[in-house]
Amino acid sequence: MADPSRRQPRLHSAVNDVLSTLADASAALADVQHRLDLEFCAAYPDHANPAKLVARAKRVQEEVVALKELCRDLFTQKQELIDQIHVSLVAQRSMTQRLLAASGLPALSDADEAAHNSLNEVIDEWTAHVSPITGEGNEKDANQILFSTII
Repeated sequence: MADPSRRQPRLHSAVNDVLSTLADASAALADVQHRLDLEFCAAYPDHANPAKLVARAKRVQEEVVALKELCRDLFTQKQELIDQIHVSLVAQRSMTQRLLAASGLPALSDADEAAHNSLNEVIDEWTAHVSPITGEGNEKDANQILFSTII
């Protein structure tokens, strides 16, 4: 429970000494960092400042990790969308063929068949591209494996 009077809890004097020493050390390190920054700024131009280059490299590393995660999510969503659209298009084509047959209208045109064949070719190419990476019977996530090879 929180102390309603918002008082600091009483600590042992040794703990207070350690906290005081750590606070002093933190202030000393901040002062050293500030002096180094000033020295580097005076000695190097902005584009060659080692401190700024190290800070930039750390930022870039953090951004790369975040971008990889975003790309992984985007790739997974893309694959899910492709799968959903394919299932929907196959079902709609099948239903259209049944309705045309039941109504006595002519079957699908050559252009429709060409579009369907083109879709199947694209899906087959995608599968051929992904299957060597995933292998048959491999239970790993195909999206993850493909993403790893792309990145």
